[in-house]
Amino acid sequence: MAIFKLQINGRSYQADVDPDTPLLWVLRDSFGLVGTKYGCGIAQCGACTVHLDGEATRSCVLPVSSVGKSKVTTIEGLSEKGDHPVQKAWDEIDVAQCGYCQAGQIMTAASLLKHTPKPTQAQIDDTMTGNICRCGTYHRIREAVKRASEYSASSKPAKTK
Repeated sequence: MAIFKLQINGRSYQADVDPDTPLLWVLRDSFGLVGTKYGCGIAQCGACTVHLDGEATRSCVLPVSSVGKSKVTTIEGLSEKGDHPVQKAWDEIDVAQCGYCQAGQIMTAASLLKHTPKPTQAQIDDTMTGNICRCGTYHRIREAVKRASEYSASSKPAKTK
């Protein structure tokens, strides 16, 4: 066991766990941040996606010892009031069916839009293809990512000359 100091959702946490413990289990079991889900345990489904310094990362295979000083953002920390453009679009389009994969889907979409504010349909498909939805709401997921990009674009101030 070792003590790990982590920055999660803008707060400091400390965990006394085995260095090989996946970040997913530290988030869920040590800190009660259960929005990040366990799906497959082999980084193939995307349910466990969090941001590590803004990059979408699969937490089920990331040992806590690899986090270091990186900042972790979970679905709970994406926005205080659930008003991130992706979350707003998800609600408007009514994406969720069973909802199990949705935190991972949202975190992947938010990372995409951070790096590519106006993604093409191909970019959305390429990025989101790694997240599995058992209910098959892929058409609504694509639509919500596109809508979120429109929200993001409209919330930015106009450039002045």
